[in-house]
Amino acid sequence: MKRAINLEAAASTTQLSKRTLWRRLSEGRITRQADDSEGRTMLTFEDVVPALCIPMEQEDHDLVIEAAAGDAGAQTDLALLFLDSGKADIGLHWLTLAADQGHPDAMHYLSKLYIQGCSVPKNDSLGLMWLAKAASLGHIIANEQITALTRVGKA
Repeated sequence: MKRAINLEAAASTTQLSKRTLWRRLSEGRITRQADDSEGRTMLTFEDVVPALCIPMEQEDHDLVIEAAAGDAGAQTDLALLFLDSGKADIGLHWLTLAADQGHPDAMHYLSKLYIQGCSVPKNDSLGLMWLAKAASLGHIIANEQITALTRVGKA
């Protein structure tokens, strides 16, 4: 069985619109597979690979498949890959998906992005919110950062 990726993830990782992907499906340039258990349209991943918006190694392809399937750790790693490649909007999308699932590393990365204003508009409140959430889930670095902020506030 060929590897599959849902239409939404394909649109995100290729920066092609869903409409363009549907057109390529109708033209036979992309093969449709059976819908997944959630009723999402699934595409043959190998047909999507040439359109990926950043160069990826073979092991990165596996990461895309895992992230598209909802693995929060893979979503975080994929986000970092996109951020490192200058695709901040896509990186932010995948980090947010992982953070919304309760992944503390994703929350911590989001806090850094918002506090530093890297790849997103600077927003200390949002950054501190993500930092506090990561700390509350036991993220060691976030916990230390919250402790340091608390100490500074008491001085």
